[in-house]
Amino acid sequence: MTAASVTASSVTYNATVAGSPATVTGGGSATVTVTYTAAAPTTGTLTVNVTGLPAGVNGAVTVTGPNNYNQTLTATSTATVASGSYTVTAAQVTNNNVRYTGTVTGSPATVTAGATTTASVAYAVAANPTVTLSGSIAANRTLTADTNYVLRGFVYVNSGATLTVNAGTKIVGDSTALGSALFILRGARIMANGTEAAPIVFTSQRSAGNRSPGDWGGLIIVGNARNNRTGNIIVEGSDGSVVGANPAGVVYTGGSNDADNSGTLRYVRVEFAGYATLPDAELNSFTFAAVGSGTTFEYLQSVSGLDDSFEWFGGTVDGKYLISYESGDDHFDTSEGYRGRNQFLIAYQSTYITPRAGAGAVSADPQGFEVDGCNGGGCTAPAGGNAQSSGAADGLWNMNVMANYTLIGVGGTQTTPANGGVGVVLRRGTGGYYVNGVIARWPRQAISMRDSTTNNRFLVDSLIFKSNYLADNGLQNGGVVFDPTGTNFGQQSAFTARGQTNEVAATSVTAASLFAALPAGSATTTGANFDWSPAASSPIATGGLSTFANDPRIAARAGTFIAPTAYRGAAAPGGAKWWANWTNYARN
Repeated sequence: MTAASVTASSVTYNATVAGSPATVTGGGSATVTVTYTAAAPTTGTLTVNVTGLPAGVNGAVTVTGPNNYNQTLTATSTATVASGSYTVTAAQVTNNNVRYTGTVTGSPATVTAGATTTASVAYAVAANPTVTLSGSIAANRTLTADTNYVLRGFVYVNSGATLTVNAGTKIVGDSTALGSALFILRGARIMANGTEAAPIVFTSQRSAGNRSPGDWGGLIIVGNARNNRTGNIIVEGSDGSVVGANPAGVVYTGGSNDADNSGTLRYVRVEFAGYATLPDAELNSFTFAAVGSGTTFEYLQSVSGLDDSFEWFGGTVDGKYLISYESGDDHFDTSEGYRGRNQFLIAYQSTYITPRAGAGAVSADPQGFEVDGCNGGGCTAPAGGNAQSSGAADGLWNMNVMANYTLIGVGGTQTTPANGGVGVVLRRGTGGYYVNGVIARWPRQAISMRDSTTNNRFLVDSLIFKSNYLADNGLQNGGVVFDPTGTNFGQQSAFTARGQTNEVAATSVTAASLFAALPAGSATTTGANFDWSPAASSPIATGGLSTFANDPRIAARAGTFIAPTAYRGAAAPGGAKWWANWTNYARN
């Protein structure tokens, strides 16, 4: 007789047979006894605890041991294994551009029969390596979110090269080299495609709470589109004393391709930028010099810049979803024959900023929009005529389209710089179309037309300002909204006479009452506190120019890029909060 071993409740029982073989004779009997006894264990239990990763993120843990044992674990696990020594290793994992490194304790783990042994893997956010960018980038290069980048001095992306910047990448300006900036030169491209969840951020090298406007220079893109100045005109501030600067500066005039493509900026923030050590030689947060319409600009934000937040020098590039929170000069500045179209813009000013020592001074005339036909040497824009034409060899008109903008000033409680505090300044022969906007809380006035050459554009309907809502303006200037009576142009009556109707609210209507959430000016305000949607029953939820069919000039310039809306301002009633999740608010 034989008896096999049996297993019950993970315990093996071995059989011992007594009395076998048994001999049985006639009429007799024999007894065979089978006795089962628990076998000594040959296996034990190994538990590997995995901690430190966000919910839903898998670890990458490998366990190896006797008899070619090899298992991959993604989370805490317990297994029955043969006795022996086991090695536990952990590979780095990445989630949303954040790297996690695992630290292993209890390895090698010795498993003994019948016992439980534990090893642990503790994941933690890994420090990114740091790479310094300096000089010229002459070949294609990609910047990734798992590396920290430092701009030292002027960094040039040369013609023919493409700089790709992955979503979530952070680039800082060297805090020891004031004015450090990134130049995308004519013929080069930048492909910076961030996302709402992982924007690309250009910012100060200094820690939060210690940052200042002017901690670094800014982002400059030079295209090959036309503008209305002749000669070798250089980008303002590009010939300065910054480390690595070309003493001759960067020329942006002389372009000939209005459809030029300088790349893509999407979900990009520029924070604490600017450099303004000399008048008219300032670096801005975003500088777009002769950039063509083949370029894509969407979801861009400037935060606490020393000079202009966005400045266009000629060119034709279009843009949507542009935000400026706190600026040392103008929030949006166009000049020199800029003919691009922009829709959904927000400017918010609650204080007059203090720049970093040594980076220059803030402007004496900060405005919401500052729009110039042309200024400086080499201007070729003619003084009269119809700006609707595409332009001739003797000059191009400044004919930007701005639609659905929300411009909020500091109000009446702070001392305004001598020539600043105006929502929209139009001067030096500019044309352009301004529709469906909100201009509120500007201390000096809402709209100012500064000269007769600009009035000429207005008189031939090449400067149109229609279906805007103006409230809470002129608080430091006797309630003035348009240019006062007694000047030759710019009064509200002149706009009305030309069919350019705009709603001017009573003084009892405050800027804050127009929106779902407009925080009081405070250094502790965060980006999450802003909701630019119209408040319930807000007058800006209606009154917009909902069709361009009745104005062929606007329709021709708007094309399919600018959509007419029944509301005014940068946000649709009940619509998507397009500024949420990717923007920031900070003063330091």
